[in-house]
Amino acid sequence: MLKLRRGVVSSTDPLMVRIGEEDRPAWADAALVGEMAAGDEVVVNTEAADLGLGSGGFDIVHVNLTRGLNGPGPGEGGHVMKLNYTSLQHSVDPVEVDGEAGEMRERDGLPAPPVLVLPLHGHLPPSVWAASRARPGIRIGYVQSAGGSLPGALSRDVVELRDRGLLAGDMTAGSAYGGEHEGVTMLGALDAAARRLRWDAIVCGPGPGILGSATLYGHGGITALENAHVALALGLPTLISPRLSASDPRERHRGLSHHTETVLDLLLASVRVAVPEIELAGWPTGEEGGGVDMPSVLDALHRVCDDAHDVQVEPVDLEGYRASGLPSETMGRSLDQDPLFFAAPLAAGRALALASRA
Repeated sequence: MLKLRRGVVSSTDPLMVRIGEEDRPAWADAALVGEMAAGDEVVVNTEAADLGLGSGGFDIVHVNLTRGLNGPGPGEGGHVMKLNYTSLQHSVDPVEVDGEAGEMRERDGLPAPPVLVLPLHGHLPPSVWAASRARPGIRIGYVQSAGGSLPGALSRDVVELRDRGLLAGDMTAGSAYGGEHEGVTMLGALDAAARRLRWDAIVCGPGPGILGSATLYGHGGITALENAHVALALGLPTLISPRLSASDPRERHRGLSHHTETVLDLLLASVRVAVPEIELAGWPTGEEGGGVDMPSVLDALHRVCDDAHDVQVEPVDLEGYRASGLPSETMGRSLDQDPLFFAAPLAAGRALALASRA
């Protein structure tokens, strides 16, 4: 059974819910369950916080008993459901468009937009920032897939990138929901992004809080395989942003992460894999660097890619990204402590911008 508990909203900024004698941090998807006010009686799901999950350390409001039982729904005409056959099912207006199946055709003489496939949400701000620096004015759209959190509203990064004009739009596809646009499938989402929304380039990947089971296939990073295959099936130029790290405490994620290695090994067609140039300012050495250096990372990538994929080395501007004020911490590690983590999406974003000019 779901771990649902009654509570009372004790504050709204930040949202805190009192359960028994304890005030606990919480999150509410206002688009689904409405606004919260102090004193509201709510039902929250406490599972993630009780398990001590690093990416889900808060309770989720399931329903507001005080003011959330008279929701109007979407009105007439809605029939496509997200979160279907769950207690949170709701109808959406799908972004999918009619058209010919098969390879993507040129759009009024414009080339098909390239797709950058992300391994996790932390790659989104650096990749979009780097692409915008490499090609000012580029219209980049973000498509959120499964693999991490499902609510599009949970990402503060998307809000900030939209506010800064670095993202032209955002979409949630498949089981993800709540974006500006809703795709029933990733195939339909990428097709509509290219033919209806006419974004110059597309970045797709999971929302915050990637799933993980410490197994070969049971993790959210494997959605990169599915997302890349969809882009390839549509004939869109496809790039992979590799998950790299110099100082992740988990050996399986240091250097080239096993997440990316598995995806590259299983892909059924060729993609481009962007990697940063060897010289990285502030690169940690010795024990601080976890015994990882760029030559060993490049060796690992060349070994995995072999003749199947193209490795594309791109310069990166770590100091410029640091000065941008965009997120520069991942899982408790700063850019100074793990420059390689941020350098990878910076290289991938530059490669995406260059591909959009082709």
